[in-house]
Amino acid sequence: MSDVLEKDYVPSEKEPFMNDKQLAYFKTKLLNWKDDILRESKETIGHLQEENHILPDAADRASSETDRSLELRARDRQRKLISKIDSALKRIEDGSYGYCEETGEPISLKRLDARPIATLSIEAQERHEKRERVYRDE
Repeated sequence: MSDVLEKDYVPSEKEPFMNDKQLAYFKTKLLNWKDDILRESKETIGHLQEENHILPDAADRASSETDRSLELRARDRQRKLISKIDSALKRIEDGSYGYCEETGEPISLKRLDARPIATLSIEAQERHEKRERVYRDE
């Protein structure tokens, strides 16, 4: 797979699906996203460590604890997202990236560009969400 891309390259439906250029494009996009998340995560850790002082006012302490809880929840979501990014990178390496896990059909390039960790086509995702709603309503 060629890791050299033109800066303004955008995958097109006119080229073969998941060719080397497209794979390199999505790999770069995923790696950049992961780097951004890790950088933000380090900033959050630094921020939490700076705020590790004792506040005398109960309202300030409560506010600080709420902020801390929100930041920790966000970090947990980021950790899960990194796991999904790593899974997408593995799919690029094993050749299964870009194909729906449910149907085996190609996932649209627009969907992958918007959500590069997608594992289901739009149709399969809609069926999945519909089933989820039915079970949740019971």
